[in-house]
Amino acid sequence: MDSFEKLLKGSVELHGHACAGQVVGVRMAILGCRLIGLDEPRTREQIKKLIVFVEMDRCTADAVAYVTGVRLGRRSLKFMDYGIMAATFLNLETNKAYRVISTEESRDLAYVYAPEIEDKYARQMEAYKRMPDGVLFRVQEVEVSLSEFDLPGPTHYKVSCSRCGQVIRDKREAVVDGEILCIPCAHGAYFRNSRDVTRTDMLQSPKKMS
Repeated sequence: MDSFEKLLKGSVELHGHACAGQVVGVRMAILGCRLIGLDEPRTREQIKKLIVFVEMDRCTADAVAYVTGVRLGRRSLKFMDYGIMAATFLNLETNKAYRVISTEESRDLAYVYAPEIEDKYARQMEAYKRMPDGVLFRVQEVEVSLSEFDLPGPTHYKVSCSRCGQVIRDKREAVVDGEILCIPCAHGAYFRNSRDVTRTDMLQSPKKMS
């Protein structure tokens, strides 16, 4: 695996700005991969063994994804909307999994590890680079249960919602009173007042529009 500084530099470039969350995320990913025995997670051989669950949609998640190479499209990155600064790293080959949680105490201890820096946010960034893993993180060995529909790779399973007709893949349907429904029809969705739209520019191919 590349050095911490090199990984942080690449993560910041991809994310768009430097922040304490980037430092935490890079270190979280380095530690998580080390715990499950993967030293080059972005290589073709090791990426197939790795699934990462991130529990927040903030800067730290981008850093974890950068270091590990996991992606939603590869089904190796799972987003759990818990609002917790944590990620779980699972080695599919060994079934070993560790959950790495950023400690709140580390924020309070920033002045101990970078006392010479007056600016609060700059102090946190530098302190998070210097802290031992055992101060910056709490680690839990955990068990993660996955079905065949959670794993990377193609699946051919699909059904249709009996109410709206939408095709549902990867066993994500809901069964209500024996009726197969998509999640929006069964439990509601993040959107409302949906209306189909047709525009003239939607009738052209991208090649013709360029």
